[in-house]
Amino acid sequence: MADDDLCYCFTKDSFLGKAPKKSPLLLRMVVVVLLMACSLYISSVCLKQVGIVSVNSPGIFKVVERQCPVPNIEPWEIPYVHYPKPTMYSRAECECNPVRYFAILSMQRSGSGWFETLLNNHTNVSSNGEIFSVKIRRRNVSTIVETLDRVYNLDWLSSASKNECTAAVGFKWMLNQGVMQHPDEVVEYFRTRGVSAIFLFRRNLLRRMISVLANEYDRGAKLLNGTHKSHVHSPHEAEILARYKPLINTTLLIHNLKQVENTTAQALEYFKSTRHMILYYEDIAKNRTVSI
Repeated sequence: MADDDLCYCFTKDSFLGKAPKKSPLLLRMVVVVLLMACSLYISSVCLKQVGIVSVNSPGIFKVVERQCPVPNIEPWEIPYVHYPKPTMYSRAECECNPVRYFAILSMQRSGSGWFETLLNNHTNVSSNGEIFSVKIRRRNVSTIVETLDRVYNLDWLSSASKNECTAAVGFKWMLNQGVMQHPDEVVEYFRTRGVSAIFLFRRNLLRRMISVLANEYDRGAKLLNGTHKSHVHSPHEAEILARYKPLINTTLLIHNLKQVENTTAQALEYFKSTRHMILYYEDIAKNRTVSI
């Protein structure tokens, strides 16, 4: 009996002595595994917050593009606000400054050059001139779209370009420079890209005709010191050009004026589904502060 008790006690003591050694080790392993899992989760969350995600190749990371906040504008204006990313330079701190697209649709000798000068006086407005006067740019729809994309992506560089902090970008487009030849494609482009059309016309069509004839005459005569200027920049230059009195073919006068009216009406019909406004040279000349 004594031996049995001794054996029993020895075995019990041995068991009790080994158990404390195994339990802390197992507990430590569980704790380590939990700590590792928590560390991995926290690390993944932190990486997402700082905007870095890993790519397929190990050890290579790329920065996720920063999302610009929604501007404080009316919901219906959102399609007309853009954040272009030029390929030729970085907009830097102006990256999240919204940009609006516009096109001045007009006819020669309707005051579009003067109107564009007024727009470019604003420090954040870039109107890039009569870019489709170059025929190759309006050769077909593809070249027209390619040119429009360059302008509205802020990759069209001219003396009017404000680059990084441009808030509105556009150009002037004469109706005889591809607009009326491809109206469906141009209208669709304006609608899908959120381009606002600004129609600039002249109420007095007879005076516009006289201006066209005088400008054509000056191309050959070069009245201003042997040079031709489509737009004068002083009252003195205007007085010199005004000395020329063109002759008008009265037989074709009514027909020509009607033709201009029809072209204007047709252009307005084409673009009636786009965002647009109609301005007249005479109205702006009387009140340059008119809201547009």
